[in-house]
Amino acid sequence: MSRLLLIVILSLSAPPAFAKTILVLGDSISAAYGMAMEDGWVNLLRQRLDAERPGHYTVINASVSGDTTALGLRRLPPLLERHDPDKVIVELGGNDGLRGLPLQQMRDNLGAIIELCRANGAEVVLVSVELPRSYGAGFNRRYLAVFDSLEKTYGLPRISLGFDLLDDRDLVQADGIHPTEAAQPLLLEAVWPVIAPRG
Repeated sequence: MSRLLLIVILSLSAPPAFAKTILVLGDSISAAYGMAMEDGWVNLLRQRLDAERPGHYTVINASVSGDTTALGLRRLPPLLERHDPDKVIVELGGNDGLRGLPLQQMRDNLGAIIELCRANGAEVVLVSVELPRSYGAGFNRRYLAVFDSLEKTYGLPRISLGFDLLDDRDLVQADGIHPTEAAQPLLLEAVWPVIAPRG
């Protein structure tokens, strides 16, 4: 009887066999630039998932400040092999736009990232981040059109983290680009409807 009781206790305390892994492949927006990592939206996502479904999710933040789509694509294969994620949140492209890199190259890189994730059996969530308005309406329109095209071509869930979300200047750091610590819960709320557990 005592052995049976021990087995029951161990089964209740062990992580569920169907625990899912979410990999975040991003740049400084997801790497908590200018603040402690635990204050960033990715860690807030981890905390919320832990609160709502304890032990059901593992969140891996593989975001690196300054990453372009090319660098993210280069880092991706070993990440997929190591973590075997069920879902990949791709938040890249902002640095391509800020550096004026060719938009077709950005699209090709993001397309390759999506295809690699899917080939590994992972669902993909695409996150686009707007550029500062100072880059001009024409360029910003062409830049965002890349994400529109990817969303349509691949049938992806898409999340936009734009400046409309951060209309209070206290929510943007002095560089005019990066969200502040106070903005991180707003970023989480924008992401949550797509990531939230169903059922």
